[in-house]
Amino acid sequence: MPVLRKSELKGMSKENLKTKIEELNKELMKLQSQVARGTPPENPGKIRSLKRNIARILTMLNKKLEVGGES
Repeated sequence: MPVLRKSELKGMSKENLKTKIEELNKELMKLQSQVARGTPPENPGKIRSLKRNIARILTMLNKKLEVGGES
């Protein structure tokens, strides 16, 4: 999972950001369920990376909503 850069996120629409969050959340749930079952994940750092990417997207989405209104 590559790091999502600020410049990439700025160019995305609100709808694209929301769908990206959904995709990342699904992937995060899969990895967390693997850990809960006791299966070691292939890449343990991926969970941290996913959480950070989700936080980046939510921050950018909140900024866009703040500036552009509730549309």
